[in-house]
Amino acid sequence: MAGGITDTGELYSPYVGLVYMFNLIVGTGALTMPKAFATAGWLVSLVLLMFLGFMSYMTTTFVVEAMAAANAQLRWKRMEKHKEDDEDEDSSSGVSDSDVLLQDGYERAETRPILSVQRRGSPNIFEITERVEMGQMASMFFNKVGVNLFYFCIIIYLYGDLAIYAAAVPVSLMQVTCSATGNHSCSVGDGTKYNDTDKCWGPIRRIDAYRLYLAAFTLLLGPFTFFNVQKTKYLQIMTSLMRWIAFILMIILALIRISRGQAEGHPSMAQLSGIRNLFGVCVYSFMCQHSLPSLITPISKKKHVNKLVLLDYILILAFYSLLSFTAIYCFRNDTLMDMYTLNFTNCEIINVAFIRYFLGLFPVFTISTNFPIIAVTLRNNWKTLFHREGGTYPWVVDRIVFPAITLIPPVLVAFCTHDLESLVGITGAYAGNGIQYLIPAFLAYCSRKDTQLVFGSGTVNKHLSPFRHTFWIVFVLIWGFSCFVFVTANIVLSESKL
Repeated sequence: MAGGITDTGELYSPYVGLVYMFNLIVGTGALTMPKAFATAGWLVSLVLLMFLGFMSYMTTTFVVEAMAAANAQLRWKRMEKHKEDDEDEDSSSGVSDSDVLLQDGYERAETRPILSVQRRGSPNIFEITERVEMGQMASMFFNKVGVNLFYFCIIIYLYGDLAIYAAAVPVSLMQVTCSATGNHSCSVGDGTKYNDTDKCWGPIRRIDAYRLYLAAFTLLLGPFTFFNVQKTKYLQIMTSLMRWIAFILMIILALIRISRGQAEGHPSMAQLSGIRNLFGVCVYSFMCQHSLPSLITPISKKKHVNKLVLLDYILILAFYSLLSFTAIYCFRNDTLMDMYTLNFTNCEIINVAFIRYFLGLFPVFTISTNFPIIAVTLRNNWKTLFHREGGTYPWVVDRIVFPAITLIPPVLVAFCTHDLESLVGITGAYAGNGIQYLIPAFLAYCSRKDTQLVFGSGTVNKHLSPFRHTFWIVFVLIWGFSCFVFVTANIVLSESKL
């Protein structure tokens, strides 16, 4: 994720790209959405979900536009470098000064028509063929302060991601194993409220079981932070398949229960107190901007990429609505779990033990495969942030310090709290807000300025966002900063009431 231009990889069709983007966006955040929907009310939730989906689509088009501008800048710099190399060769070949002057004049004359074609909108200059990550785009278009703020934002987001992952796996294991023993058998989703101090196995309390699982999770997956890991194609296929089986199962089981007249949910229309967490969950659940270079660049035909992205957002919006509405009408508000899969570990919902355990342990499998990848990404961002041209890190700093500062903070947060709804809400509301709204808006604004400066005011970026008027950039920036103020005020007011 940090800096640098990497290989594009194997090309795929636009529709395969659409599927990849769908799989990326619909992840862990979707599992916390039903509880957030129930807390905020169905009408408020639906309106906010649609609005935030629209905002996320807009900023996605901003990032695609900035990617095209970055590709154009890189091509132009290569052309300039090639021209300088040619001039150096000519100057060393023994030609006279008058010949050089004549040749310079000829080159300038030859350059003008090429640039005029580019100003009219050359079909190739803005083609997205090289994968330029967001860190690289920040380095190209932002000043030093802007680059540091970008890395600060992405690092905080990744820390939040790791804390959510580190808490979600032990929570799922605690809920399933503690409820599968003694008198608690099959009672995870039956409305029984448990305290952290309740017994799990003998003298072991539920909070003790959670922390034991957290320690095991850290010891098993933490060491990967100290090495390089890569997500393989087969691992992607396996986790995507498991995710789809789990989501489809939950929707079908909820619909069956509703059709049989066993629905218990009576959601309210609006509860303003739940908007803060809902906002964070929705932002988190539409997050894809930081991975767009990896998704968009390998698409073979990008002519209608913005329309395909719009189709993806419409499908995701429909999917989130279906998942959340079936959940809030199937289950009572007070019985919906932070991790929605845990509602299906109750024998009354499904009497097939294999399905109960598959859904209950689903987050364990998928999150465990993602945790090392996110950890290595965060570690590399730390290295990039402090890297100085030509400098190298001592072995201890490179192999011990950076992995340690990557792993320890999220594990400590997970040790202190396993409130997944709040973790997702705060991560999405703050760092997610910056990555999804503020950074793309600034990238669009700065890339447009740089494009006009290099290629002239008549240049047309073939991947220019449909929201090309400056009003939309200003609107996104105002919205992003307003969200910071609103969420902070809401947290302060909530705490003052306690």
